[in-house]
Formats: sequence, structure tokens, C-alpha cells
Amino acid sequence: MVSDEPVRDTAQDPDADVESVARTILLNKLTDSPRSRAELAEALARKHVPDDVATRLLDRFEEVGLIDDAAFARAWVESRSRSKGLATKVLALELRRKGIADEIAREVLADVDPDSEREAAHRLVQKKLRSMRGLDDTTRIRRLTGMLARKGYSPQVAFDVVREELEADVEPLVST
Repeated sequence: MVSDEPVRDTAQDPDADVESVARTILLNKLTDSPRSRAELAEALARKHVPDDVATRLLDRFEEVGLIDDAAFARAWVESRSRSKGLATKVLALELRRKGIADEIAREVLADVDPDSEREAAHRLVQKKLRSMRGLDDTTRIRRLTGMLARKGYSPQVAFDVVREELEADVEPLVST
């Protein structure tokens, strides 16, 4: 059962049952959204939960399946690539910031289909092109390739996708 009460900081409340407080912290964090083990360990450290208690609880939560870094990484990659159109380069950085082991990140990112990643780049450029109708080609190319670069696409993919979309973006002539 997750409590609605604010979780006490174990350093400020010596009477607190450290394990109970730590368990509540973990359950509250996992109720909000999936978390990596490293994020949960950090949350426990911020509340001054002793390392031995934190490790024991994190191990137990992992054992019963409440913490699964591989599942977290797969869900994160799926969500961020779908919603933000991020390429694997940026996704790898985000997973590292979330505390996901490099080996797990490599396995998860190896499952990303290069064709679907390229399609995402096309969708991003198509969407952005709608707001760039009045701009010259040089400006559009610079802005579009810059956008794709920030999302982690290689320069070659960015320029290829932008070129293809600009060629396809020829407005039909309206006869009067």
C-alpha cells in the first residue's frame, strides 16, 4: 500500500523505521512511472537511507520484478523514439543518464530498426516543413538538418532526408 503522507527523511527522523521509509520511497517512485535501479538508488540516497538497507531493498524489488532495467530501457526507447523521433545516439545518452548499464543499452538499441528510425526522420522533416513555406532553401536546409542533428541523426542521414523531403515538397501550381 502506497501512503499519501510525505516520506520522512531518515536523517531528520531518528525514530523512523528506515526499511519501512525506504520501501515507501520505492513504491511511491514506482507508482509515478517506471524507474531504473540507479534512479531509485539515487532517490533513497537523497533521503539518507543507509546503503545496506537500500541495496537489500533494491535487490528484493528486482527479484520480484518491480525493478527491471532491461524492460525500463525498452519502454524508454520505444516511447522516446515514437514521441520525440529521437535517434539511437541520443537515446543511448539518455539511457546512460538514467543509469542503465551500457551492455543493456546496447542490446536494447540494437533492436531499433534503422528503416523505422529513418522514417521517423522523414516525419519530423515533413512536420517542420509545413511551417517553413516562406523561407529560402538554404535556410530550410540549415534548420532542418540542425533539428535532425539535435535529435541524434548522423549528418549523412540528415542531409539525405532533408534533400528527399525538399524534392517531394514542390507545391503544385494553382491554375487561375
